Order: sequence, then structure tokens, then C-alpha cells
Amino acid sequence: MTTPKSPGEMRETLIAKLGRRNFLRVAAALSGGAGVTLAAGTRPASALPREILHSGKGPIHGRHYLPSTPDQVRWGYVPSLTSEPVLRMRSGETVTVDSVSHEGILEDQGRDPVAYFAGHGVPRANVLQDAIAIARDYSRTPRDFDRDGPHVVTGPIHVDGARPGDVLKVEMLSMLPRVPYGVVSSRHGKGALARQAGGGAPDGITLEEVMPPVATDGRPTGDPMKYGNVSVFTPVRRGRKGVASGVMKRGRREVTFPLNPFMGMMGVAFAEAGELTDPALNSVPPTLGGGNIDIHHLGVGATFYLPVFAEGALFYTGDPHHAMGGGEVALTAMEGSLRATFRLTVCKKGDAPSVAFRYPFAETRDAWLPIGLSDPDGSRNGQGSDLDVAMRRAVVNALDFLEHDQGMERAVAYAYLSAATNFEVSQVVDRTTGVHGVILKEHFTAP
Repeated sequence: MTTPKSPGEMRETLIAKLGRRNFLRVAAALSGGAGVTLAAGTRPASALPREILHSGKGPIHGRHYLPSTPDQVRWGYVPSLTSEPVLRMRSGETVTVDSVSHEGILEDQGRDPVAYFAGHGVPRANVLQDAIAIARDYSRTPRDFDRDGPHVVTGPIHVDGARPGDVLKVEMLSMLPRVPYGVVSSRHGKGALARQAGGGAPDGITLEEVMPPVATDGRPTGDPMKYGNVSVFTPVRRGRKGVASGVMKRGRREVTFPLNPFMGMMGVAFAEAGELTDPALNSVPPTLGGGNIDIHHLGVGATFYLPVFAEGALFYTGDPHHAMGGGEVALTAMEGSLRATFRLTVCKKGDAPSVAFRYPFAETRDAWLPIGLSDPDGSRNGQGSDLDVAMRRAVVNALDFLEHDQGMERAVAYAYLSAATNFEVSQVVDRTTGVHGVILKEHFTAP
């Protein structure tokens, strides 16, 4: 008697027989496109969640499934080169991760997601059980709100065959909102309008223009609940043309914007560390291993390439976003838990963009995205946040890609970038700032 295959195994079998592209076309035709893997670069309008996606409930698209239970996450820190994996998988397989947002469980929100969200009209049944479990479990472990990162980091995942010097290719297959709400926060006196250490206004801005309480920082009180932090609860409902949208108040009226779900944090182990809370592992700054990269183009259909530094790559993810504007100026995006499905593939020389073997690189169906970071070694040797440095590195990485992968003379590539490529601010709030270029692929196709 043949053992019935799981949905994930059936999907992998069909892909092997039909080919990935044909499988996607058939799946989209049969389902109307809801909740299926889409062709690279396709970014469909996000649908309203049909149900609260508690752990193990609802659609799970990957061959493997990784929930965010307290023993499978790190709160505020990323894995090190020697961390033990919580899951092992083969190269080319898919995995679904139930990510958990940090909003609603942090110290300045009371460390009680049931009570916090109840204050915004959310019933207990609509608060994720894994968020409740993480907040409860870590209540037995002292956290330093001002030192530790905020993110709930799930992983690491060991990918068979990955070796230092390789590249891990991360394909975004689906991003399902687990709840119909999110939160945007400004805390720690940070954000684009962060005050200086002495309380003065940022350079080029007057104190009157730094509108309280947006940039308030009351850390001398010692009580995060009294810091003056601002969190804006943002419900999700059907907006224009039936698109799932975030809703915020503007006087007696509202402003709505479409959701664009993506994972703000995707990375591989990069740093050696002796302790779990080693500053080198803090979840806030992105590094050469990726991490808190916060590039809003990395939704469904995008591909993220990461240089590998450890056996098995040790992939991790977190910081789920329902939507984010370029720059992430207030400090956070519209944070909201997602069910994310990835395909993880090990690439050897010649199988990935050449830049990706030494620096994070990304692409969508329509564009290549060379990335620049102001301080890519993270918290090592101080912390640099100069956006000019990030910009220069993004340009150099773009030049290297155009010269070595697209066959352009470097001087001509420099001229092309100046004439036809937009460079965008990824974020200005993660200690290490980021810039990415958007090189349109249509410019490189024969007319």
C-alpha cells in the first residue's frame, strides 16, 4: 500500500514532472492565483487573510514547515557560525516559516500581546498563540530593552551541501499575512528624526520640527512603558479594487495603502560569538550575511542571494512586514506576522551573480538590485551609519555586476548607471544604513 504524500511532497513531484514554470501556470489557473507560488518577479495584490494563521493551521505551501516556538527562535539576536540548526533540508527544497512580529510583545508595550491587542479591539482568539508563548517563555529570561534587538528570529536552517564560499539563493514563493493587523512604532529616540545624544535636534532640523512625541526618548526613567514611544495600531481591510490595505486615521477620515508583505530579515550565519547575547549577533544591523536588510522589493517572486560563511549556511528569518516605505523613516515598517515560504538553493561558482559570492545581492522579475551597506561587519569595530558610504558601495557593486556579469566596460557602466538607474534608500534606521540600485532588466534585452 502506497503511503499518501503530503501536500508539499505532491507539489515537489508535480514540479519535477511539469517543470516549475508550467506548474505555476496550472496552479494559478486552478486556484485563481490565491495562495500559490508565482513566477519570479510577480507581485500580486495581497489578499485579506481568510483566517488567523495559528501555528500549523491553514495553507502550508512548503515541503518543510518551521513554526516559531520558543525553542526555535532567538529574541533580539541572530545565529552564530556554530549555532545548532533547528531544521535540516536539502538544497532546492522549500520551507514554510511561521514568523512572529515583535510588535505587541516588547517591553514598552507591556510584554503581554493579549492585553496589548485587546486595547485595540483584537479578541484573544485573533492573537497568535506563538506570540503569546514567546512573550511568556522569555518572561523567565531577563531581557535588556535598550541593549537587545527587538526581532523574533526563527532558525537557523541547515541546507545540505552549503559550504563557505558558496551562495545561498533564497526565492520568495509566498507571503501570507497571519493576522489582519499590524503596528508601526517609533521608539528608542530613533528613526530619521532621532535626537542627538544630548537631546538636541538632528543636524539640519530644529527642535520645533521634531514633532513630539515622535522623537521622544525617556530612557532616563528606566521604565520602557514611560519612554514616550509611539506605536500606531494599523488594521487591515479591503481597500481600493478589493486589495488588502492598511488603514490609518487622518482626522475624521482615513488614509489607506496597499499591503506589500515581505520579510525584513533574511540572513545566514556570519559572526563568531561566545554567548547568545554577544553584541556581534545583535539582530538590528544588517551584515555581509544579510539579516535585517529591509528592502521592500523582496516580496513574492523576488530572489535574494547571500554569501555563505558556515557549513549548511544556517539560514534564518524574521522581522515580517505587511508594508514598508523606502527608508523606513519612523524606525519600523508596518510590522505584522507572516507565513513565508522560501526555496533555498546552494549555488556554486557560475550559478549566481558574481557579486553575491562576497556581498548580498537581489533581483526581481524586472530588475537586479545591487546592495550597499554603511558598515557591513555589523557591530564589529564600531558602528558606522554614513549613508554616503552605503551609496558608494551600492554603486561599486552595480559596476562589478555590469562589468563581470553583463560584459559592459566599466566606464560605460558608470555612465549607464548615471543615465538610467535609480538608487534608493533601503532604510536609515538599522544602525548600519542601506542603499540599493534598481537596474531594469528590460534595458538589456534586444529590441
